[in-house]
Amino acid sequence: MNILQINSSARSTGSESTRLADAIVARLTGNTTAVKVIRRDLASQPHPIIDEATLKALATAPDQRSAQQALRVALDDALIADVQAADVLVLGVPMYNFGMTVQLKSWFDAIARAQVTFRYTEAGPEGLLKNKKVYVALARGGVHRGGASDSQVPHLKTLLGFLGMTDVQFIYAEGMGYGPEAVLRAQADAEAQINAVLA
Repeated sequence: MNILQINSSARSTGSESTRLADAIVARLTGNTTAVKVIRRDLASQPHPIIDEATLKALATAPDQRSAQQALRVALDDALIADVQAADVLVLGVPMYNFGMTVQLKSWFDAIARAQVTFRYTEAGPEGLLKNKKVYVALARGGVHRGGASDSQVPHLKTLLGFLGMTDVQFIYAEGMGYGPEAVLRAQADAEAQINAVLA
């Protein structure tokens, strides 16, 4: 089994979403050596955002790209290869201002490529990253699950589903901003969810 872990917090250390993602991966790997884990920390290794130069590089035929354009596209290619090779994805996702971090958005922008990870057909769009299990570890300062303020989960479901990843399990740690006791409750609740999902 190949596991891809994406840590998308802006914090390199002390991130609750990363801690939860680590816990999920630890449960998935257990004591077996038959699991390969690739980790990408988007705080310590941020992926460049899409800009005009990137769009031009992607729109240029591979054999016509400049050296600089080829290097830029290769950065996205590496992230796509990670996802294509993965059987399981574990995403550590904090909520920033009701949405995902810019780091995670840049990752999604990199892996969403027409004719590679999705395509348009007469029947509509088809995701090409199929048969993958996705665990999303969500850390929030407030409490948003199932409410109107949770625009994050629908967005993630849409993005993942568009790319063909529809088997998605969300783990919630909420109320982290309400003080030390609330943090402990949120952590315990998230651990219970992990235990239930990965029993």
